[in-house]
Amino acid sequence: MVILWTASAIGLLVVAPLVIMLATYVIRPALECARYADDILEHGVGITAALEPVPALVTTRDLVAEVTQNAVSYVGALRRLVAHS
Repeated sequence: MVILWTASAIGLLVVAPLVIMLATYVIRPALECARYADDILEHGVGITAALEPVPALVTTRDLVAEVTQNAVSYVGALRRLVAHS
């Protein structure tokens, strides 16, 4: 019976604190990872909102190309008019 009490006392005084200490080495980084994951999620949603107008850039690129082509044609016509005058 004395051995049982001694083993129980050793378990409570040595093993339990050791298990708690080792658990903190695992739990603390896990909580930090959770904070990082929350931060990534928050900023990822912000980036998504900021990228909403990106598809409109295709239309803008096409319109700029059209305007450039028309401007080149206009300048070419002006040169021909000035050259014949």
